[in-house]
Amino acid sequence: MNVGILANPHKPGSIPTLQALRTALGAWGISSVLEMQTAALAGESGGMPAASFSQHVDMAAVIGGDGTMLHALSRLGDFEKPVAGINVGNLGFLTSCKDDELDVFAAALAGGRFTTSIRTLLDATVHRSGKPAASFTALNEVTLARGETGRLVSLRARVNGELLNDYRADGLIVATPTGSTAYSLSAGGPLIAPGAAVFLITPICPHSLSQRALVLSDSCLVELSSQDPDSEPMLFTVDGRDSVRIEPGDRVEVRKSARSFQLLRLEGRSFYEALRQKLGWQGV
Repeated sequence: MNVGILANPHKPGSIPTLQALRTALGAWGISSVLEMQTAALAGESGGMPAASFSQHVDMAAVIGGDGTMLHALSRLGDFEKPVAGINVGNLGFLTSCKDDELDVFAAALAGGRFTTSIRTLLDATVHRSGKPAASFTALNEVTLARGETGRLVSLRARVNGELLNDYRADGLIVATPTGSTAYSLSAGGPLIAPGAAVFLITPICPHSLSQRALVLSDSCLVELSSQDPDSEPMLFTVDGRDSVRIEPGDRVEVRKSARSFQLLRLEGRSFYEALRQKLGWQGV
């Protein structure tokens, strides 16, 4: 097995975790390849672009937290092999193990004692008057929200061409089940199990309390646009990155991607265990 490694250079603990991971993998005869920035972080020359991992490694390991994993998705490109997260962050819904479990992690890889959780991705296309369409891929969510102004914005949402609603809110989130534990949860959306074949539309601080989150089939096409021709530009973001200014008259289409993301899980660990641990559920 050959493992491609990406590390977040801005996370305290990334360098010792990287060194410990390579040692743990090597002890089980597992070779590793460093991404270019990760090689520089380790003080080594060379390395490989993350976009080339799909041709040279059997799986990827990402050292950081959930934000690092989201950033890695865009850097890995068309990578449909298992991706493991080594958590040196805070929340860690997308990570496979903590940085003090590297020996357990390496042994599990060597023995094939892991599974993959297939996660839905979103493809979003921004249509702007007089400009080429721009396409993005998200693991958690896409968001259309107020930009430089502090005022509410008027948003129209359509589902398969049919009007869903005109919203007055700070913005709208279209989230995957994976993203239900992220921004959407903070905005009052429900938790959704990763395997559910659904999308989630969650308004951000809506003017009317009757405007609630909506769960719909992931076979739907969702279209978002501004309803106020005199409004200030809005901000479209993908997993908290790739910000695009949206002017009145622009339109965003969101649909399920043909690609998927394979999140590596060690045996005996699950989404439900993560909920109990990360959200502090204690039972009765």
